[in-house]
Amino acid sequence: MAGLARPQFVLFGSSIVQMSFSNGGWGAILADIYARKADIVLRGYSGWNSRRALQVLHRLFPKDAAVQPSLVVVYFGGNDSIHPHQTGLGPHVPLPEYVDNMTKIALHLKSLSDKTRVIFLTAPPVAEDLMNTTLGNVFDMVRTNEACGVYSQACMKLCDEIGVKGVDLWTSIQQTDNWKNCFTDGIHLSPQGSTVVVKEILKVIKEAEWEPSLDRRFMPVEFPEDSPYDMVGNEGKTINICNFDFNKIALWD
Repeated sequence: MAGLARPQFVLFGSSIVQMSFSNGGWGAILADIYARKADIVLRGYSGWNSRRALQVLHRLFPKDAAVQPSLVVVYFGGNDSIHPHQTGLGPHVPLPEYVDNMTKIALHLKSLSDKTRVIFLTAPPVAEDLMNTTLGNVFDMVRTNEACGVYSQACMKLCDEIGVKGVDLWTSIQQTDNWKNCFTDGIHLSPQGSTVVVKEILKVIKEAEWEPSLDRRFMPVEFPEDSPYDMVGNEGKTINICNFDFNKIALWD
């Protein structure tokens, strides 16, 4: 991108990432929260698993890029956890290979720069009844909440082992009231589900001891200077509203 370069937060993953700017999605919420502070860059690919992600990893995140991301939020696991298909086709990735793929993804992203931070999102739960009703006549696949839980646990264990921040969506979503309302079709997130994702990501960012901080409250605002073109207040003086949070503090802090 020409001109000014804000910190980049890249969202990398499958359909839960690709769709994160629609339907009150978590990517769009993050873009609003970090307005004038960071660019939220979408790299989502519906249907992908960790195997396919690894094949293009160096093309999406080249080590010689002029600007490296400040944060990469990675989601793979739900498609990997789908049961093997009798044809040998489909997105299933055996658990040991999934862990190995995610390890390679993490190590590559961490090697981009000493300021590139990584957060893994685990596979969320699956509302099986809703999924079978909405998608059962479209896909010949077996996707279970139990399998998503196994891959989620493996992802969190890996995060502990290699020093990557992790968000356990499988657990956090199921801890919410009426958790199946977090999905539109049993798999993909509703606005309620996206709210859970955002809260968990912000919690990780706030608690991380990263320098510089990626907490929006402590990041500089682009073009913060006063201007005679600012809004005029009741006292007849201009008011610089660049730091006005409006409803953001109430919603997310």
